[in-house]
Amino acid sequence: MSSFVGQREVSHLIRIIQDQTGVASALELKKLLLEGVASGEDLELDLESIEEIDVTVLQLLWAARREAGRTGTKFVIRSSDAAAGAIREAGFGALLAPLLDE
Repeated sequence: MSSFVGQREVSHLIRIIQDQTGVASALELKKLLLEGVASGEDLELDLESIEEIDVTVLQLLWAARREAGRTGTKFVIRSSDAAAGAIREAGFGALLAPLLDE
């Protein structure tokens, strides 16, 4: 998985820069999400270049959302239409919809 972690003023940005994300990239994404939530800054996840996303990654996003809520961290997901559609089709739309910046 290719990713970019950056900082903008008071937010922690994770940008996925490949067209697919799944089981093979889950461990790295989990690490990045945990670091982002632990940073105490707002967390932004950029999935705009994602065309395919699997349920493993969706579970990570759901867990990160839950942890961010528990710690009071703002968490926003920017996604491509394909990623947003995959999130909804997998049944995660209701859980992640408040995070999607569409």
